[in-house]
Amino acid sequence: MTQAPSDAEARRAVLPVICYPNESLPQPDMALYGRALATAAVTETVIAEPRQACSFSVPKGHFFRITCTEGSQVGDLNLWNANDLSERFYSGKTRALHGTHLSVGERMWSNFPNLRPMATIVEDTLEWYGIDAFGGSVHDVIGTRCDPYTGNLLQGSQYHHCCHSNLTRALAQAMDLRLDQAEPHVHDVLNAFMCTGFTRDTGQYFMKASPVRPGDHLTFFAEIDLLGALSACPGGDCGSEHSSDMASCHPLKVDILAPDPQMLEAWHEPARNGYDGSHGL
Repeated sequence: MTQAPSDAEARRAVLPVICYPNESLPQPDMALYGRALATAAVTETVIAEPRQACSFSVPKGHFFRITCTEGSQVGDLNLWNANDLSERFYSGKTRALHGTHLSVGERMWSNFPNLRPMATIVEDTLEWYGIDAFGGSVHDVIGTRCDPYTGNLLQGSQYHHCCHSNLTRALAQAMDLRLDQAEPHVHDVLNAFMCTGFTRDTGQYFMKASPVRPGDHLTFFAEIDLLGALSACPGGDCGSEHSSDMASCHPLKVDILAPDPQMLEAWHEPARNGYDGSHGL
């Protein structure tokens, strides 16, 4: 290890600056969404079985709700523009705009060159959890998704029910694609219900048993036409391990809800990002 300079403590004491102050972000009309949700009725229900993934479609202006049904279980969520798979959830920019974990009033943003809201969280029964003494919180956008490649790299395994593989199969089936065609569209996730953070001493990504219990749910408003896929993670509550069949796993339910259309007459689908795309040329 290199020797610390004489002014090491002064350098460490420099105050941080928020990279992307978000006060100027367009704010969702949460009161409007709340009134619309109060009129919404379930039109479809799909189940992500343990160690499997489901796909679902949500028209813009509708809601979808992820519910823990039988036991503590986390889920990995992918979202695409239902009309254009090249527009998909961008976890890195969402993290930069909102922070490492999402809750009510925060949004899932799409990738460049679109960079617009795809979905807005309108209900979160785990909002009470906050940030715990370890720096952990729920619904993270820092984890990438468990995958068979990392398992093979670290352990030499050939495990086929990681969230990456589950999401790949679900998308392939939903869009009638070959696995090799679907896989490049699978992307970093919103880890619904997962409790995670970074260790204070080594900065390593950690997970701990999720506080989610049956009946807990996370509800989103679809800002654009969405295709979603949700994997019921093989890690169960992710309190011990993932990427194996060792953990106790449970299904997750996804409900699609249609509100009274009159409630959203004043709402408009968000436009794609206004940057002119010239990149200085």
